[in-house]
Amino acid sequence: MPTDGHCTMNREAKIYVAGHRGLVGSAIVRALGRGGYTNLLLRSHAELDLTDETAVGRFFADERPQYVFLAAAKVGGILANSKYPAEFIFQNLQMQSNVVENAYRVGVERLLFLGSSCIYPKFAAQPMREDFLLSGALEPTNQPYAVAKIAGIEMCWAYNRQYGTRYLAAMPTNLYGPGDNYDLETSHVIPALIRKMHEAKINDDREVVLWGSGTPRREFLYSDDLADACLFLMNLNPRDFDFLVRSEGVAPLINVGSGQDQTIRELGELIADIVGFEGILRFDPSKPDGTPRKLLDVSKLSDLGWAATTSLKEGLALACQHFLGSLEPIQPGEKPTSVLYG
Repeated sequence: MPTDGHCTMNREAKIYVAGHRGLVGSAIVRALGRGGYTNLLLRSHAELDLTDETAVGRFFADERPQYVFLAAAKVGGILANSKYPAEFIFQNLQMQSNVVENAYRVGVERLLFLGSSCIYPKFAAQPMREDFLLSGALEPTNQPYAVAKIAGIEMCWAYNRQYGTRYLAAMPTNLYGPGDNYDLETSHVIPALIRKMHEAKINDDREVVLWGSGTPRREFLYSDDLADACLFLMNLNPRDFDFLVRSEGVAPLINVGSGQDQTIRELGELIADIVGFEGILRFDPSKPDGTPRKLLDVSKLSDLGWAATTSLKEGLALACQHFLGSLEPIQPGEKPTSVLYG
């Protein structure tokens, strides 16, 4: 995060974190706590339904936040995207549209919209640069979600051009960490594998079956690293921030990732080693692989001075601990202690 001399966000400013209980939002809240930000606006889904246009308008009119982190989203893995495509596109479009429009109405100074690397074409050249957006066909298994996120990027860009807003879209790679979803029907690959390996270990199973061929390559980023990048971006000096959001010809889009990838087989072997599962990993090629490779080009963010600091092995050990509940509850301002999974 920038030093005190380079913090654009005042530590007493009203900051709204939409989706503060999710994987990304909770990490952003922890990062804000570590940074000394004290005036956070946090609302649960029960308190504020972001698909309710009237309720969102009333919230923004009453609270008038200066900065917004838009981390609220309906998310899931291949199975969830395949089973609930209508929910994924409808709810995400509703939430982001309501927040962006009302941020404009009350004059929010900066907004960071969190997207996903699935916005890029299925067969995009690797690593994927920001200008690959809309250059090819999407991966069919998550197309409704991807289209919603692309719409969010376009909405930020349109408001910047027409209204002079300062809305930036950050595209994270595959994320994992505290607050992840371990439901096998709706989770992403890392929490699904952690749960499968753990249950296989305690049940003395001889094998774990993984979807697909094991050959697709994926990049992963620990959620606290993403949160650190989000604060870094929101605290950029006006010149650098405006360079990202003011272009007429380039979308206000920046990739956030680790810059490294590995195969799903390699990931499974690493998680098995951390968990202590000594059986066989069997791959089921009848199940979908998804995109062959997803590696982000993070040179734009790197050139600004940010890089991830949590290695995959360290992050997976922390994620395994969190799944088991062996860590104390993580509070705003705290970071999980790096202790290896037992």
